[in-house]
Amino acid sequence: MNESGIHLLPSAKNQRGVAAVELALVIIFLLLLTAGIVEFGRAFWYYDALTKATRDGARMLSVADRDTFDSGSFKSDAMNRVVQAANAANLKPPLSTSNVSVTCLDDSFSAIGCGSGVNAPANVRVAISGYTIDIGGMIPFLSPTGGASKKYSGVALAPQTTMRYMN
Repeated sequence: MNESGIHLLPSAKNQRGVAAVELALVIIFLLLLTAGIVEFGRAFWYYDALTKATRDGARMLSVADRDTFDSGSFKSDAMNRVVQAANAANLKPPLSTSNVSVTCLDDSFSAIGCGSGVNAPANVRVAISGYTIDIGGMIPFLSPTGGASKKYSGVALAPQTTMRYMN
């Protein structure tokens, strides 16, 4: 009998505090799972933001006047649009124009020189290369190399968009 006068079975006395111990063991795995979901969700969010940015740049070029391709500013204008759209998503590290490339393509999707008239492109491609992020800063105790590093460093994100030139 306990202090309140309730008869406890011998097995019930041995079960006190078991729920707290089970919670302590399980909460570690739940927190790691939550941190993993957040980190990989961030990576997908960044990739989606970069993909949408390349789509904006390719769309801008696909409807541009043919005379635009004679001027040298069409590539830098498209690259600036991509950088602005990507960085609006608050990317860390921010995207720079050195990570963006613009390519004019013919009907067989081979790279050609950009120009008006005969050399007008059939397609345009905007691509991002050399952009990397780190995954795993929130996930302690896990290391891909087994060393002191606690994150996957330098995961490359390289989306691209190709669109038909419409003019």
